[in-house]
Amino acid sequence: MIYFNNVTKKYPSSPASLEEINLTINKGEFVSIVGHSGAGKTTIVKLILAEEKPTDGEVFFESINVHHLNRKEITKHRRRIGTVFQDFRLLGNKTAYENIAFAMEAAGKSDDEISSDVPNVLELVDLRDKMHHFPSQMSGGEKQRLAIARAIINQPEVVIADEPTGNLDPINTYEIVQILKKINDLGTTVIITTHNKGVVESVGKRVVTLEKGKIIRDEIDGKYVI
Repeated sequence: MIYFNNVTKKYPSSPASLEEINLTINKGEFVSIVGHSGAGKTTIVKLILAEEKPTDGEVFFESINVHHLNRKEITKHRRRIGTVFQDFRLLGNKTAYENIAFAMEAAGKSDDEISSDVPNVLELVDLRDKMHHFPSQMSGGEKQRLAIARAIINQPEVVIADEPTGNLDPINTYEIVQILKKINDLGTTVIITTHNKGVVESVGKRVVTLEKGKIIRDEIDGKYVI
């Protein structure tokens, strides 16, 4: 589904570069991309979203080279991907319901679809009772669950969670991982970046390890892919 073909990304005087990345992520997989800060995890996310272009090599989403897309096509491409960030990126002046409804409105969904789907997705992330709360009235774990609900409301084919538990305590971290696993069980491809060993162990799926911009390990159930 996602394919990196010999991708190199160079930043002037930055440790977040990538070097000769070859990586295939199949439909329905749950992949943890791990590594220390500066290893290149977020750069991989930006390349998938076409926020950055590779210095060399190609990134494909299915059969499409994402860096050959025009601006309109990039918008359509990104709608196929739900993204969750460490800092939540919620709209502080909107309630939980309104944050999700806003994402649906941007995708052209009708009022009937919004009124039907928003409560259901809030139920999925155990936030139905917080529907009319503002982000400032929610805990860090609740904010991240709301961010996940917003990311999946338009039924993306892929969910990318970039360090989604970086600001959370162990209990909330566990809950976020369980929600992402549930989303994966429903058929959505999930990619998570993290430097938290506990998150990787809790997920228990494929692990791709980056070090200084290179893939040094790729394993599933303890067996090396490379």
